[in-house]
Amino acid sequence: MLLALWLGGCVTTPAPVPRAVPLPKPQKPAGPTPEEVRQRNIAFLLGRAEQAQQRGHLTQPAGASAYDYYLRVRQLDSDNRRARSGIQSIVIELVARARDALRRRAFGEVNGYLRSAEALAPGSPLVAEVRKQLARERSRAGSQVPSGDEVPLPAGPLASRAESVVQLLRGAAERIRVDGLRVIIVARNDAEGRWVYQQLRDAVMGYRVRGDIRIGSPPRLILMQPTGGN
Repeated sequence: MLLALWLGGCVTTPAPVPRAVPLPKPQKPAGPTPEEVRQRNIAFLLGRAEQAQQRGHLTQPAGASAYDYYLRVRQLDSDNRRARSGIQSIVIELVARARDALRRRAFGEVNGYLRSAEALAPGSPLVAEVRKQLARERSRAGSQVPSGDEVPLPAGPLASRAESVVQLLRGAAERIRVDGLRVIIVARNDAEGRWVYQQLRDAVMGYRVRGDIRIGSPPRLILMQPTGGN
């Protein structure tokens, strides 16, 4: 009897059956994915490009123009449709500005706009068309310079804005004021013509110098009696 009880006390209970422990769920990354970052940058740059374009900042200032922003978009997404159409619209706007400058016979401005457009779209037929119009208008302007009392402007000193040319223009301006003359400025480019006109105005402050700028060579002033209501 005692032996049976002792044996019974030594019987061990069976070990528990092991249970499956669920694996931890994978956690989402703490920040945006590289693709999400890229898309956000594209959206941001497109917004800045369109704002710059609305302000008229087509190709300037460098680094903050509409073209620069569109270019950065294309570096992130070479086939981005909005960036491609945005650059095309800049070219169209530059050509439109060139046409307007051509109507005003500001030939230097025309060349500047066309150079910018051509840099964005080499071989553009729009640019080629306006260049042909510019060549025709320049040829016409050169052949239509009226006759009058000519004052030659020495090319070298004029290019360097020498004091001798400034004094020459001051003398011409005084003659224009005293005799009530009209002046045609024949200059090699638009910037040169505007500089000459500014010197004439500065020399006779308060007097309205009446005249026009023609692109041609050699540079000179043509002094004429006013006609009609001029």
